[in-house]
Amino acid sequence: CPPTHLHAVHAAWLGRAAGCLLGKPVEKLPLQGIRALAQAADNWPLRTWFTERGVPADLRATYPWNRRSAPTSLAENIDGMPEDDDLNYPLLGLLLLQRHGRHFTTTDVAKLWLDELPAGRTFTAERVAYRNLLDGIEPPGTARHRNPFREWIGALIRADVHGWTNPGRPEAAAEQARRDAELTHTGNGVHGAEFIAAVIAEAATGADVHRAIEAGLTVVPPQSQLHRAVTHARQLARTTMDFDAVVDELHRTHAAHHWVHVLPNAAAITAALTHADGDFTHSITRAVSAGWDTDSNGATAGSIAGLVAGHPDRLPAQWTDPLRNHLSTTVADFDGIGFDTLAQLTFREAERS
Repeated sequence: CPPTHLHAVHAAWLGRAAGCLLGKPVEKLPLQGIRALAQAADNWPLRTWFTERGVPADLRATYPWNRRSAPTSLAENIDGMPEDDDLNYPLLGLLLLQRHGRHFTTTDVAKLWLDELPAGRTFTAERVAYRNLLDGIEPPGTARHRNPFREWIGALIRADVHGWTNPGRPEAAAEQARRDAELTHTGNGVHGAEFIAAVIAEAATGADVHRAIEAGLTVVPPQSQLHRAVTHARQLARTTMDFDAVVDELHRTHAAHHWVHVLPNAAAITAALTHADGDFTHSITRAVSAGWDTDSNGATAGSIAGLVAGHPDRLPAQWTDPLRNHLSTTVADFDGIGFDTLAQLTFREAERS
């Protein structure tokens, strides 16, 4: 890996954290609530952190901030990156590669989770798979047994490390992401992880965001729902000037899906990145303003836009300064770690053949 990859991965870690943090206070809120809260603070189209300042009490009562996140993710109280599953999983991915290398098995992922991931920090498909492991079910049965969440977004949010450590090798990145994903997901749930891993692997070469998305589509079966959702979102974002109109059309298209399902969320990420055309601020603000799983989509868009930027110094300070180079987590010995250190650890795994 060229030394420049270290800087790109550093920007990607920061981007992932900033995008996640931006989306945290409005996670679980409907689209109209997100728009109303931002408009009341004169922050629409979204351009900076959410705030309570200027937001009427009755509006906050109608659309309450995410209870767990509000104390650490509004403009007035951000102080470092708080714990979030969207950052816990990349840390677990890093541990996985440190311990087993890139030829890990799905069973290796399972054992790592049992050793290092507190059960209370798992949700939806991950929690079901965790319970199945405790019940003695082996992967890939863990993803199938009584798991109604198997095509949700959980595997997609674990894909970054597989892309970061395979610059220029989208197929290898996707293959790693698949082995990770099959612990918890099937079908489109796995394809979402493969897609994002490949997008990231291509973006890690300095490719522009459009070429990266193109590479992501090459690893997804053309007949799959995920391929269709991404292709549709991409076309919409290319041909519609007003991003709110793009979002409204995506919400009509995916109205039947739960807000954590992989299809609307992969569509939102794709539309945001395409419409932003590589601009970091526009990438994360559009991803979050699309609704659905706001913190996860902000995180993934931020990771990709950070790679495209290629260096931490090219990310606006308004997004990176409040992170204070400090990440809180319950994973292993990573609590309080700096994003510069995480970049070095990730770069080391990328260099290991």
